[in-house]
Amino acid sequence: MSQKHGNLSINSDNIFPVIKKWLYSDHDIFARELISNACDAITKIKKLEIMGEYSFPDDYESKITVIANPEEKSLKFIDNGIGMTAEEVEEYINQIAFSGATDFLEKYKDKTNEDQIIGHFGLGFYSAFMVADEVHIDTLSYKEGATAVHWECDGGTEFDMTDGNRSEVGTEITLYLNEDCLEFANEYRIKEVLSKYCSFMPTPIFVEKANAEPEYETILPEEKTEKDTVIETIIEEAKTEEQENENGEKEIVEISPKQEKLKILKRPVPINETQPLWTKHPNDCSDDEYKKFYREVFHDFKEPLFWIHLNMDYPFNLKGILYFPKINTEYDSIEGIIKLYNNQVFIADNIKEVIPEFLMLLKGVIDCPDLPLNVSRSALQNDGFVKKISDYISKKVADKLSGMCKTDKENYEKYWDDISPFIKFGCLKDDKFCEKMTNFILFKNLDDKYLTLPECFEIEDKKDDEAEVVSDDNEENQDTPKKTLYYVTDRQQQSQYINMFKEEKLDALILEHNIDSAFINHLEQKNENIRFMRIDADVTDTFKEETENDEAFKEKADTLTEVFRKALGKDQLDVKVEKLKNCAVSSMITLSEDTRRMQDMMKMYNMYGMDPNMMPSNETLVLNANNNLVNYILENKDSENVPMMCEQLYDLAMISHKPLSPEAMTKFVARSNEILTLLTK
Repeated sequence: MSQKHGNLSINSDNIFPVIKKWLYSDHDIFARELISNACDAITKIKKLEIMGEYSFPDDYESKITVIANPEEKSLKFIDNGIGMTAEEVEEYINQIAFSGATDFLEKYKDKTNEDQIIGHFGLGFYSAFMVADEVHIDTLSYKEGATAVHWECDGGTEFDMTDGNRSEVGTEITLYLNEDCLEFANEYRIKEVLSKYCSFMPTPIFVEKANAEPEYETILPEEKTEKDTVIETIIEEAKTEEQENENGEKEIVEISPKQEKLKILKRPVPINETQPLWTKHPNDCSDDEYKKFYREVFHDFKEPLFWIHLNMDYPFNLKGILYFPKINTEYDSIEGIIKLYNNQVFIADNIKEVIPEFLMLLKGVIDCPDLPLNVSRSALQNDGFVKKISDYISKKVADKLSGMCKTDKENYEKYWDDISPFIKFGCLKDDKFCEKMTNFILFKNLDDKYLTLPECFEIEDKKDDEAEVVSDDNEENQDTPKKTLYYVTDRQQQSQYINMFKEEKLDALILEHNIDSAFINHLEQKNENIRFMRIDADVTDTFKEETENDEAFKEKADTLTEVFRKALGKDQLDVKVEKLKNCAVSSMITLSEDTRRMQDMMKMYNMYGMDPNMMPSNETLVLNANNNLVNYILENKDSENVPMMCEQLYDLAMISHKPLSPEAMTKFVARSNEILTLLTK
């Protein structure tokens, strides 16, 4: 071929500035693109060999070699793939955005599948100009009688193409790096980049430093392979030491026999795993392999709780592994990462269009060759197909969890405290997921036993009249009464209420996580027959003795109300006097469920800049007419110590309901000391 000088055929003006500055978000992505092209070249030649259109040399092993040369400020990408003729260089390189992969697939579409072809747009090669002032290509086609080609370009629209001197089939691309990107000529830096994007590409990738001193290793003779270059044979003499035998006599004992070893050139080790675990069938993977893969990919040495292996061929190709990590108790601290791949090529972390939002709390990998990527392979095109993939992933997670609850409930319960925030978040974010999971959400009761929602209903049904029924004011709903499920948010603080429940053989659910408030609201919206109520929202008839509606009791209640309002300086305080079965309980605070939820919402969002503490509390002080201390206050209402005792009872009731303010706690402690002092007089 005579020397050729010409202009690149470009369909858009000023395309190089576009490629350099805007097409790819990260400059290091050039490595991914060039390695992807090399993988494609090797995939193509393998397919040709399978179809009988090419025969490999006897010693052929597919590989990609990257050589970093800090002295020359260059970087080489070498493959032993299909190579190119001058005509193909003209077609695929000189005409920007004409994809060789697309052309190959069209030509052989009836003879081979396209699953492993990575490139599609024909722009990946030009990402090299983001980091290089000049790029050279040396290539030799697999075709019989083909002439090697040398091509070079300095980043403008002009190129030079001549006959080359490459003697092996394949392609070598040399990047002469610009001053801003010399970091990539460092062996360790380019390894870091390749590990990020190419850790699971289907062809072995080796990284070398140009002109590096040879490295050696020592092996046993039986470990030698034909490829090993033996530098020398090392004889290790037998090792002995003096020991005392069973008769107490000293003797020389051989502890290590004479041994022959071979010093060889260090075997090159690829930086990638060509058959990642997700490409295998789940039946062929062991638990140890799943755990090892998790440690290596996510550098998390805490074992995952369990995992889901996705393996789907129809209606789209999708494989992957999702791990449920051991997480912290606080929801805000959960940090997940799901790596998205396209034909084993890393695309990005946590692409929200593909990964349902709640799944981003997990760790995992998903590989989907059918993803509709944009031309830079860095993001997705807007496509309804992506939503189907997302829905499928969500469905598979729900199927795994519900199946575990049905068939392995013991382990499901063991994992529950760790995975419950994730599942509840999923229910809040994904209605379909919520529908599938509602009956498999576990609730821990006061005895630390796990119950599903249907099991909670069964218990309530057995109680018959013991379960409180809240009727809807709407006549249309009178036939579908709501079942009240009581719950606890702080077992320590609400212990008084818990004890009262246990005494009456009533149960409640433990909902201590900060996602639970939003979650129970969501469940109530989705299930009209459910009503959640905190155990301190009211004092039901279950805890009371029957009282006659007589004037004497009403007068007693009115007197206590007046005494407490005056002592506390709260003229509008809502006071109820009840005959509670537990005489030891003197006072309680109740707050209606609706009011408390509104207060919680105000605190969470601090709506309109309003101070949540400015909102009326609407708490009700419940006094036990069967308690001796309450009766003492009634009988000695004019005593000088009664106001102090009223304040103390109020604070005691409040402590069981919510934390006291710093000022109130200071007064409570001082008042407690004063009351104890009275006992000494």
